[in-house]
Amino acid sequence: MKPNAPGVRRVPIVRFEDSPVRREDRVSIEEPLEIRVGAETMAVTMRTPGDDFDLAAGWLLAEGIVRRPEEIVRLEHCREVRSPEEEGNVVIVRTTEPASASLDRARRLLLTSSSCGLCGKGSIESLRGAFPPVASDAVVDPDVLRTLPERLRAAQADFAETGGLHGAGVFSLAGELLAAREDIGRHNAVDKVLGSLFREGRLPLSRSVLTVSGRASFEIVQKALAAAIPIVAAVSAPSSLAVDLAAESGMALVAFFRNGAFNVYSGAERLSGLATAR
Repeated sequence: MKPNAPGVRRVPIVRFEDSPVRREDRVSIEEPLEIRVGAETMAVTMRTPGDDFDLAAGWLLAEGIVRRPEEIVRLEHCREVRSPEEEGNVVIVRTTEPASASLDRARRLLLTSSSCGLCGKGSIESLRGAFPPVASDAVVDPDVLRTLPERLRAAQADFAETGGLHGAGVFSLAGELLAAREDIGRHNAVDKVLGSLFREGRLPLSRSVLTVSGRASFEIVQKALAAAIPIVAAVSAPSSLAVDLAAESGMALVAFFRNGAFNVYSGAERLSGLATAR
């Protein structure tokens, strides 16, 4: 295991096989992270500690609060905590004066998602105004797509230790890993990897593939759309809203990878050679 891995903790357990044996196991750490823009709390998410600034930047990007890395003036952990539990678990984002409409929109979506989840077509309509369809001629070879789940797994060092973390990776169309991040939450892993590339000034990612270790939900596709990613690959199944949003945004959504096979749910034209599909 990596020394002092921030996302892993050793715990004593009793292992039952033929007889009980006391031993040690490794578990993924889960702690809350509060994201503040200035003095205002915008989100609280349960996450795996580490890459907190990337997570905050990726979340702000996905919510449309920031569009360019220079709009983030500073990221810092709060130094004036009110309790030991807040130590290291509050990120303050200092921005240039964000558009009030962007902050208002984020507040509305947070209120909706906290009560009933993102609500179908209405949410797709709201996103259409914030994030235009992906403008990219990117096409990927299906043989490259087949390799991405295993390439992502190889980049998940903490998952290898605990089995309890999701992974998200951004790959070039040739299958080169551009960045990967892990987290106990699927959405957080995506925020972290997109936030890292956003902070490096590498967006839009219009010639890349986002690969996630779990299922493809509406929110996963939403975050990819915010980064102008044309192709999303999910190891497990997609939701109906993920398929709808991908189709309406000009994105390819491939999912349910099993034994070298996968399903194409939208954007088949972004995969080379599919004209021969029976």
